[in-house]
Amino acid sequence: MRFSSITALKLFLLHLFTLFTNLQAYTPVNNFTINCGSTGTSYDGETTWTGDTASMFLSHQDSTVSANPTPPQSNSTLQLPYTTARISRSQFNYSFPVTPGSYFLRLFFYPASYPSFPSTQASFTVHCNHFTLFYGFSTDEDDTETIFREYVVNVDNGETLNLSFTPSQPNSHALINGIQVFSIPTDLYYTSPHHAGFKLVGTHTLYRVTSDTALHAQYRVKVGVQGISPPKDTGLFRNLVAGDEHYLIKEKNPNNNGEMNITLHHGSVAPKVLYRTERITKRSPKLTWNFPVDSGFYYLVRLHFCELDQNITNIGDRVFCVYIGSDLAEDHAEVLRWSNQLKGLAVQRNFVVLIPKNDTQEKVNLSLQLHPYLNSSNPCLNGLEIFKISDSNILAGPNAQNGIAFEERRNGMAVGKRRNVLSVEKRRNKHKISIAGMVFVLVSVSSVGFVFRWARSMFNPRSFSTNAHKLSTNAHQQSTDAEELPVNTLICLRFSLVEIKAATNNFDDASVVGVGGFGHVYRGFIRRIFIPVTLKLFKPGSNEIEVAIKRHKPGSKQGSEEFLNEIEMLSQLRHRNIVPLIGYCNSNKEMILVYNFMARGNLREHLYNSDKPPLPWKRRLQICIDAAHALHYLHCCAQTYTIIHSDVKTTNILLDEEWVAKVSDFGLSRIGPTGDSKSNVCTTPVKGSFGYIDPEYYKRQHLTEKSDVYSFGVVLFEVLCARPPLIRTAEPREESLGNWVRYCHQNGTIAQILDPTLKGKIAPNCFRVFCQIGLSCLSEIGSQRPSMNDVVWMLKNALKLQESADITEAHSNSQNPLSS
Repeated sequence: MRFSSITALKLFLLHLFTLFTNLQAYTPVNNFTINCGSTGTSYDGETTWTGDTASMFLSHQDSTVSANPTPPQSNSTLQLPYTTARISRSQFNYSFPVTPGSYFLRLFFYPASYPSFPSTQASFTVHCNHFTLFYGFSTDEDDTETIFREYVVNVDNGETLNLSFTPSQPNSHALINGIQVFSIPTDLYYTSPHHAGFKLVGTHTLYRVTSDTALHAQYRVKVGVQGISPPKDTGLFRNLVAGDEHYLIKEKNPNNNGEMNITLHHGSVAPKVLYRTERITKRSPKLTWNFPVDSGFYYLVRLHFCELDQNITNIGDRVFCVYIGSDLAEDHAEVLRWSNQLKGLAVQRNFVVLIPKNDTQEKVNLSLQLHPYLNSSNPCLNGLEIFKISDSNILAGPNAQNGIAFEERRNGMAVGKRRNVLSVEKRRNKHKISIAGMVFVLVSVSSVGFVFRWARSMFNPRSFSTNAHKLSTNAHQQSTDAEELPVNTLICLRFSLVEIKAATNNFDDASVVGVGGFGHVYRGFIRRIFIPVTLKLFKPGSNEIEVAIKRHKPGSKQGSEEFLNEIEMLSQLRHRNIVPLIGYCNSNKEMILVYNFMARGNLREHLYNSDKPPLPWKRRLQICIDAAHALHYLHCCAQTYTIIHSDVKTTNILLDEEWVAKVSDFGLSRIGPTGDSKSNVCTTPVKGSFGYIDPEYYKRQHLTEKSDVYSFGVVLFEVLCARPPLIRTAEPREESLGNWVRYCHQNGTIAQILDPTLKGKIAPNCFRVFCQIGLSCLSEIGSQRPSMNDVVWMLKNALKLQESADITEAHSNSQNPLSS
């Protein structure tokens, strides 16, 4: 009796506390509810919507139209905001002046046909501030289902919440039917600054979901047959759908214990009604759900529990294990213990799980299993939420879902950055993560060992053997892209100085094929006896391989730091568009690097100041696409960090015998930090090549992946105009290619600076798109530049436009052979 009285008193006091502190409905600081394409205000019975016509939030409104869906509609009972839409064939933006904090961003789409805008032409990309929400929205001709997307984003001091809708192709259009921007408690989904983090499933590691990421709500499920509509939420207007049985593997209906009082510690986490129904297994001892998700992302999984069973009274009555994926997430789950034996007290458990990349399936299952302990009551669950966590500011997945087709996001080996890892354990993939003060997550322990062994060898050359040194890569990194080389080629060899001298005829000047910032580059041949057969570098019937040998020149501005950097980077990278490093030599204080020889030299040699014939336009386009692929791989896919090349220029884009472009020279490359910064900013003294250097980097010494994007924009116009990036003897206005291009664009004279050999050979649409790509890369503000993934996609589109024009022209000429 005494125990019961104490428990009752604790419950009563807890009820009073939560009643007056936490359980009041949340009142948002900012709340924007926009009915796109309409005027005035309208009410749907739950929400008051405001039209965006003549709205201060909408920019470029003159280029947009408001429209109603074209009848007939299979969905005859459309409700707000799906009855009108804002549509345009050019980019349009919304900007919401909000206070700093976290927000729900809700987007409503009805991808039907509208007057002059057929549904089959809807294809666009959506960005929110620096996040890419999805690529290439597209629909089937008979797709008349409404689409709802919910995101969680954070806005910092001095920022606004900006949304952009950009058509993917010249004849495609972008559309939006409704927008909600709704402030939420900062720690509702992001990890609180005072919280260590959520468990990363499969490890003993904690993961912080920090405010520099964005979240995409994948599933928000209440068990049972009756969901929770937005007005019944705690003031956050979330929609918790019923029907967990759609994902449940063979189970009966849930139990309903609706009479018990429910107590919440945090009034915003979930509404009380969520906890009135629980799923308890009847037939089999375990519960299993499968939720289809995109691979290659981390997911936040929030499980909601509340002990409702009157027969569960003591610790140990209901104990179970929680498995997410194939890994144990919670070994001794017990709701009554979590709630300090308070029946009816709602509790939540948060986990983060990595779903490895899988290129063979459109969707993979994120499985959730609850297994009971022996002689324990069967497990229970009241509800769950699953959020995709952005990776490299990207939430777009590689697959199609509900009519949204996504562009392939990554071409590389690693799944993504792991900026938020706090503590460490050996993972299933045999990675070891080293922590010393700040958290540095290194790709491979063996490659780290190599770095230190190499450093010692600079002072004691004998410490290295002359055998090949295999630099290990991430065990889980598999070749998932056709542009990557096989994993068994990830080998870096150490050559003796005798072997190098033999290959270059004792560094004969006649073998010199180039001079760079590091030193001279020699053309040479290495005999098969010096290279393992497993490298597969030889042509059939050949006993030697043609190589480029880069020898450090004493007094060069580049030295041991760049030499070490090149080995460290290239020994871990293999991609079709990155020049492969075969090996190195560091004997007798020499610093020598050995690469595959690129038969056609560098790109600049084929553009100007050379007697080589000019490149045709489509070949130039393909070379640009190849180089963009390489940079995208470095920024997003190469390993757990962003790699910033920091010296992108035409002389560092090499061409092999088949005209395949390969990015080279990683001596100045940097790895982006793993801190809580919003982007991969590396503060470093300015290095690079004048004419290509990002203005933001030059002024602030902040190197980011967008610095590479700026340099690549200069390369694009170097390819288009066939002129150097910097001409000191030119008029001040024309001295810098980047500045000159922007000036000509503003005056409508950009066609006048085109390479004369290309005049009349570029399709107008292709020319327009190519210039738009280059100009966007040259934006003065780094955050406004596209990602390299976007650049790849846009360049491919430009190539398609050129090929289509060529086909049309060829067909026209075949019909009228005398016209020419």
